[in-house]
Amino acid sequence: MNKKKLIVPLILVLAAAFYLVFFRQDKTLQYIPENADVVVLIDVKKLTRQYISNLIAHPSKWSGSKTKDNKEISLKDSGIRIPDFLQIFHLKDTRFSEWYSVVELKDPQKFSAFLKSHQFISEGKNLFRKEQIFIKTEGEKAIIGTSVTAFENINKALFASFEKNKLNADQLITHSTGSISFISGQKIQNFSIELKADEIEIKNTADTGILASVIDEVQKRNHFLEIELDARNVKNYAHFLDKNLIDSAQINYCKATADLELVNDTIISYGYDDNFNEIEKKTVQKIIQPNYIIDLQSQVPEKAGVYFQHKKWINAQNQFTAIPFQPNHIDRSHGGFIIKSTRKPISLSPKRTGNYIFIKNSPLLLSSLSTLTNREKKVLSDIEYIFYGNKAQNYWVKIKAKEGKLPLILRW
Repeated sequence: MNKKKLIVPLILVLAAAFYLVFFRQDKTLQYIPENADVVVLIDVKKLTRQYISNLIAHPSKWSGSKTKDNKEISLKDSGIRIPDFLQIFHLKDTRFSEWYSVVELKDPQKFSAFLKSHQFISEGKNLFRKEQIFIKTEGEKAIIGTSVTAFENINKALFASFEKNKLNADQLITHSTGSISFISGQKIQNFSIELKADEIEIKNTADTGILASVIDEVQKRNHFLEIELDARNVKNYAHFLDKNLIDSAQINYCKATADLELVNDTIISYGYDDNFNEIEKKTVQKIIQPNYIIDLQSQVPEKAGVYFQHKKWINAQNQFTAIPFQPNHIDRSHGGFIIKSTRKPISLSPKRTGNYIFIKNSPLLLSSLSTLTNREKKVLSDIEYIFYGNKAQNYWVKIKAKEGKLPLILRW
């Protein structure tokens, strides 16, 4: 047979195989319960294409980073059926920290070996745990979560195959690497997730010019933290701290500025000498302390003051004890309260009309997080700043990493 005649069919076969492996997708989202109110979707095939294209462009990573002593089983050999779309969800009326996902298993025994190699501890009844990650296997499926609270309900829904609430990926994601969707009844609000060379963006708008100008301003002031939030944003974030704060204290504006500093802290303890006389011992240690100023405005300042007193957030020294970093002092202004650290005064940044939270990475912050693993420390040390911005109905979250020789997808 003429070899030239085989070239065209071979190219067609390879093209078809390439399409099936890297582009063809099952867009039916089978594992999102009916009572999910937030869904994070990751386009696995697009992420894979992005990884391969970046890998090709960076030959230094071709040799890999595994060592002969590495006994961890890779995700490729884990026995998991890699989905076209990874589905992570939060359930209505559960804590914000509770997130879940369901994956299919093509080889449950391999998956058990995978968990063991990654130091997951068996807690019986097919339940495994590593720190705050829980995994429960149910036949050819595995439920993954940051809590076990909803595992039983999710398992029941698995047997029903979530038939009542099958979503389609096109409802949640459009041409982006991932998405975050907020679901309320029939209403769905989508935010795209874009992974770029040295930044991650989460947004619901392409027009970020005004919010980008805020980043330019706050970077020039070079503070560790800057916050400015209106009533709507304060209400959203108050749910993470104290659900009664808005109704009881009527806080409708918050502005804050903070810096970190390494200071000497004297610890006084008492012991006894050889004659059993009490002696005072002083020990000096270095600790990280923030210098800050916080402006809280209320529609009804008197009501807010009563609420703070009821919560015992203001002590006899007129300190705001809800903030653990002492000492501070609270001043009552015409429209609310200004809380200042007293060790080293700091000024509020100029007021804007937009809403934003800006956190600049600091070596002092990283050194204070002693419970992190080396990998987690490496990821955090790579971040330059985190920014949240809101203008009208436009929202934008930007995680900016330091420039490096490798793009984020190959670094992390």
